[in-house]
Amino acid sequence: MIVKICIGSSCHLKGSYDVVEGMKEMLRKYDVEELIELQASFCFGQCADGVVMRTEEALDGSADVFVRGVNKDNIEEKFLTEVYPRLGLPQP
Repeated sequence: MIVKICIGSSCHLKGSYDVVEGMKEMLRKYDVEELIELQASFCFGQCADGVVMRTEEALDGSADVFVRGVNKDNIEEKFLTEVYPRLGLPQP
């Protein structure tokens, strides 16, 4: 699965660097580094809702999803509720 994190100017100002680093930590913590490819992306056109991530090619077959309002304080919650379930694995 691919997870793209917006690093456009608005999301950058809202902490996209911290989100990228937090996602790297989540991939290691939940041992899914081989299942998720992180990519940086420019604007998704949802600047008011940043930092925004987009999941693509979900392993559970579901459609692409935008994950909005991600920050360093809620990265684990967003990962566990919005990203991890799309892998089709049992919840940790």
